[in-house]
Order: sequence, then C-alpha cells, then structure tokens
Amino acid sequence: ISIVPIWQAELCLCLRQERTSQPMSIDECCKDGRDRGIDNQDCTALPLISESTTCRIVQEQCCATVLEDSICTNGINMAKDQGGCDTQFPGSTCETKTAKMCCDCCLLGRAAQEKGLPCDHSLSLGYQCGLVSRACCDDGAPDVKTNTLAKCAQECVGNGTCACFKGYKLKPDGKNCEDINECLLGASNCRGGERCINTLGSFRCQREVSCGTGYELTDNNNCKDIDECESGTHNCAPDFMCQNTQGSFRCRPKNQCGDGYIQDALGSCIDINECLAQTGPCHPGQSCMNTVGSFTCQRNSVNCGRGYHLNDNGNRCVDIDECKGPDGECAGHGCINLVGSFRCECKIGFIFNSISRVCEDINECRHYPGRLCAHKCENAVGSYKCSCTQGFKLASDGRNCDDLNECESSPCSQECANVYGSYQCYCRRGYQLSDRDGINCEDIDECALPTGGHICSYRCHNTPGSFHCNCPATGYTLAPNGRSCQDVDECVTGTHTCSETESCFNVQGGFRCLSFECPPNYRRAGEKARVERSDTVRCVKSCQPNDISCVLDPVHSVSHTVISMPTFREFTRPEEIVFLRTMSMAHSSPHISSDIVFDILEGNVQNSFDIVKREEHGIIVGVVRQVKPLIGPLNMVLKLAMNYVTSGVVSHRNIVSVHIFVSEFWF
Repeated sequence: ISIVPIWQAELCLCLRQERTSQPMSIDECCKDGRDRGIDNQDCTALPLISESTTCRIVQEQCCATVLEDSICTNGINMAKDQGGCDTQFPGSTCETKTAKMCCDCCLLGRAAQEKGLPCDHSLSLGYQCGLVSRACCDDGAPDVKTNTLAKCAQECVGNGTCACFKGYKLKPDGKNCEDINECLLGASNCRGGERCINTLGSFRCQREVSCGTGYELTDNNNCKDIDECESGTHNCAPDFMCQNTQGSFRCRPKNQCGDGYIQDALGSCIDINECLAQTGPCHPGQSCMNTVGSFTCQRNSVNCGRGYHLNDNGNRCVDIDECKGPDGECAGHGCINLVGSFRCECKIGFIFNSISRVCEDINECRHYPGRLCAHKCENAVGSYKCSCTQGFKLASDGRNCDDLNECESSPCSQECANVYGSYQCYCRRGYQLSDRDGINCEDIDECALPTGGHICSYRCHNTPGSFHCNCPATGYTLAPNGRSCQDVDECVTGTHTCSETESCFNVQGGFRCLSFECPPNYRRAGEKARVERSDTVRCVKSCQPNDISCVLDPVHSVSHTVISMPTFREFTRPEEIVFLRTMSMAHSSPHISSDIVFDILEGNVQNSFDIVKREEHGIIVGVVRQVKPLIGPLNMVLKLAMNYVTSGVVSHRNIVSVHIFVSEFWF
C-alpha cells in the first residue's frame, strides 16, 4: 500500500513556478531521494545534488515518503499477520505513532469486510487512514474471479497484465493501483472561484466563497435559495403564516378579523371608519356616525354655535346663561352673562383669559422675580408664599430670611460654631473631624501617625484624645518630657547587687558587676583595692628583683575600661567610642626615629571596629571607631595595643581591654 501525502499537491505547484538554475530534472531529484530513503538514510541531512532549493525539497520529501510507506507497511503487515496492534513497534516515537495508526486503520477495514459493510464508508478518518482502511477491506474480500484476475488489484486485461479503473494509475509493482490526484496534475475542470478537492478515483469542485445565509450549495456547485417555510426551519408563531423570500422568509399574521375591521402587520384588528372609507354610506339628509365594527346613520339637526343651544322644540337656537348654577363658568369668581357669551370678574391673584374665557391663576413669582421673597418664591393658587434656603428661617414679615443658629440643636458631637447660613463642627485636642459626616469626632491615634514611631522612645500607647509613653520594665525611667526614656544609674542610686570585691559599672538599661585582677608581675595603679563606679582600672608592671624575663617583657601596663552603647537605629557613619591618649608629642626631634602604632589584637567581631591615629593639641591620640552596626544585646571585649616603636623596634607596649556592652535599645 502506497500512501500519497497531501504535501505533494503543494510541491507540484512550487515546481511549476520556480525556475531552477540547474539542468537537474525534478524526477531525478525525487529518484535520488527515494533511493536514499530505501537505504534508510537521514532525510533531513541528504547530500545535495543540485543548488536548486526546489530540488532539495523534492529530495527530502521523496525520501520521507519512502520511509513513511515502509513504516506504514510494517503496521499493515502486523495487522494482517497478528490481527492486533498491541506489540511495541521499533523506532522513534514518531515512527511508532505512524506504524500504529496504519495498523489500527487496517484492522478497521478488515472488520468492515468481515461484517459485510461497504469498504468505501463515509467516516472522517483522515486521508491516509481512509486509504489504508479501504485497501485492507478490499484486500480481504473473497475472490469472485479466477486466480489470474486475483493477482490484479482492479482489472486484468490479459496475459497477466493489470489495469486500473478511471481515476487510478498502476503502481510500479504492476498489480496495485493508486489514486490519481487530478488537482495536483491540473486535470480538473473547476471554474474560477472554485477550489479542486481530490477524492478517491475522482475529484470535486467547491466554491471558495460560501453561498451565505439562506442559501445552500447544490451538487452542480450553484447557490440555491432555502425554502424555510417548506423545510420547517422558520420561527413564525402559530398565529402567523410563513412566506418564503430569496435568502430569507417573512412571518405574516393570519387573517382573524371580522367584518368592519382590518388586520395590521402585527395581527391586531383595527376598526374601519366606514364614514371615511366609503362615499356617502348614508342617505341624503342623514349624517354618518362611525361605531366599533360598523356605522349608523342619523337624521341631520340644527347646529347651534358656541354660547347657544336648541330650544325645547328643537327648531331654534337660544342663548345659554353660563352664569347659572352654583359655580357657573367662572368657578367662584364674579360672572356677567352676555348674549352668546359671558365675562368673569376675577378675584385678586387671578386674571381673565379672553380666549378660554376663564379666570387663571397669576404666577406672582414669575411676574415679579426677586421682588417678593428674599430667597425662594413658591406660587400658590391665587397667591404665593416665601421660603428660605438651608441654614435660614423665615422672618416674621413672611418675606425675608434670618440666619438659623444650628448649634442650638447640638448637631456636633463635641464643639459647634455657628456661621452665616450654616455651622461648623470642630473637635478638641486629640480628636479629628470624621471625613464621613463632618459631624462626629474621632480619636487621633498619635501612635499610628507617620511620626508615631518617634513620639515615644520605646513604646507608644494610644488613649482617647491623647497617648502615653512607656519604657522598658527595668533599667529605664520615663523622662520629665513624658516621651523619652533615660537610663537609671544603679551604681549611683545604690540599687545594684555587686559584692564588696566587685566594681559596679553602669550600662544602658542595667549594670555590670566586674572584678578586674592584675596579672602576675603587675599591680593596680592607685591606693583603693575596690573602685566605686570606675570607668578605668589600670595595672602597671612591677617586676620582682632579678626577674629578667619580666624586665624584658615589652608590656608596661594593662588597662581595663568599660563602655556602654545603644543599638544605633540609623547607622550612617563611623562612631568614635574610645580615645587612647599618649604622652608622645606629634612632632618629635628629627634625630629620633620613633612612632606609636595602634592595633586591635582580639575581639573585633565581624571587623565592626577600626583604630585610627590622630593628632590633638600636639599629642598623638588613637581613636577606636565603630564602623559597622551592632544589634544588641551583645557583650564583647576589644583588646587594643599601643606599640611604642623606636628605630623600627617595639620598645614597650601598653594593653587596653575595652569591655563593650551593647544595649538592645537605641536610647
């Protein structure tokens, strides 16, 4: 079975339009591709036999066709040999999908043949699947001819020669037939505006543009009107009848009206005025009177003009006294009867209309705008009344308006100020006016304001109309300003718990009990054994007699100092925390090569500190700086060295241990 892909139709058109620069024919290009496909070469990387792009495309597609035919044939053979398609097919995923499709479609054709169904079914299986299905169905049909005829797929013309029906051509094997694509070969007779669609053994022409709503395409490719009334596809109501038109239909109402009526387009019955529709339906001397569904004829009578009526005998017109009756024609106003007419004497606030001959109300507000009322004028029957805008009340004269003091009714939740024509609510300190109604006062949450984080040093607690600040439970007390927290010096107040052998050192938010002992060969400078609230403890070298190693030790003094620091909330630049003052002059004698070198020996956590040398008042000073932020609570010991260097050699050294206590708070 040979499957012809649809892409060949597009390929043929391309070959006819492109002019190749090589003499290589298209058949030669295709033959080269088929040969390489038979050798199972990679169709996407074939060696080019021509510079023509068309030749390359033909090579690849003919090669791919051979491979696809081979893969499809494997699937068909499996369906014929095994009767199923469950076996795993070899090759790539794409090849497996093609082989399984051909196997399944072949089983479908064989099943149709076994059940006696026609092989040329109308299922929309796709072009390739339809070919495989019909081929397997025809291949499995019982032989009705001789063995010689059975060798040919369609017709045998003698001497073992096979032929094909019209619309088919003999395949290279000389037995089987394949469909001729008349559309691809240009052998169709489709007219302009029609598209050729290939079918098995033939073709058909289809309009490229549809017929449109209300029309259908006939077998001869013409557009024919659809009779919706006959086919029953209209949507006319039961009381309407369908009338077909070209490309559409109309719903006309059924005639359900009796004599004397006419039916409109909506099916409603409308009375016919016979007096107007006919010429003289009544006898001379009679008048025509239209009635619903009919008419009547009445004898003519004397017609009296306005202000007159027939007398009791009906033969003469007499004056009507319009002023008779409880109200008369003037509706309570003065009335004077005239022959054939009357005249009204109107009350104040009314005016006589000579056309309608009645007393009409005078709209004083319109006749005298801005002169009757200070604010608003409202007309009333025979008079008018004044009113005031909001915020005012009508004065005693009934015309002017006085300011209304709204504050007397206490419209505001706290404070009210009357203004001309209105009022203004305002709030006490710590409250703000509501944006919703402008009347009620709402508490201001000072702690939630954009600056709320800076109102209090530690914590802010909102209260109705105010707020108050809190400090940590221990180590701090609220400052007199009620906002800041200040450290409690436990060492001064005596609230510390240090023993007699310990020294009390105040730190931010607490205290530390420290005891500094001098190392061997050193003694504490000063007379007291215990220092009360000291900032620095200094031990100086004190060698025993004949202790050469002690004498040669360059360390002359060991000092301890304590410093307390907050956690900086905004650390933007280095902070100077310790100053190491020396006794050396900044500018020594040029004949003496001496210097002082400062160094951090231990405890520099994350390199948070550095030490720089500076001159102050002619003296060399070492300044310890904090260069990185530290988050408390944190304790550390920073060990510093002051090296006195003479001629490049350290002559002696002083050690300073800085005990640093970082508070968890920023204050």
